Amino acid sequence: MRLLGGRSSAIDASLPPVAFGAGWFFGGESIVIGGAAAVVVGAVLGGYRLRKGARPLAVLISLLAVMLGALIAIRTGDAADFFLPRLASNALSALAWMTSIAIRWPLLGVVVGVALRQGRKWRRDPDLMRAYSRASWVWVGQYVVRLVVFIPLWLAGATGALTIAQVVLTWPLVAVCVAASWWVLRRSLPDDHPGMGHPREPAM
Repeated sequence: MRLLGGRSSAIDASLPPVAFGAGWFFGGESIVIGGAAAVVVGAVLGGYRLRKGARPLAVLISLLAVMLGALIAIRTGDAADFFLPRLASNALSALAWMTSIAIRWPLLGVVVGVALRQGRKWRRDPDLMRAYSRASWVWVGQYVVRLVVFIPLWLAGATGALTIAQVVLTWPLVAVCVAASWWVLRRSLPDDHPGMGHPREPAM
């Protein structure tokens, strides 16, 4: 859970949009107030994560994404455009996961393989390769679900609904995705397979 989008990263992704929505609503639908609130919350979170040992680059990218959303919304005059960077990131993430499956480097296998210090051993196990590929489609589905919800709301200019959707489709959706991908992974492995912690060499 920690490697594949833990609670802290979900909170970091949710709070700035909530701050934007709250600032926009209570500030008389002022995009400037909403944007300022989001940037302040993002900066506070970034500072906290740095003190906890987070990588500076990751913190900077998160803060820049919040600032970019605020600038886009201010420039266009449409509060819903604050969520455009998040739409783009979900679309790119879905594309990245699909591409990884197509080139036989499923990202779920890459992440778990690195965590378990397996190197490329998991790729030499046909059963694990197949299981990771199938389970990676669950992660593609996570990003697609967000796009299916976010895009109509963005087109409708529904800033409040986008704020709520961002919260609902972050931590809860990630938790469901982790559980579902684990189930798919286990179901895809043969009964006699020792598990993802023990890749098997292909039979000669």
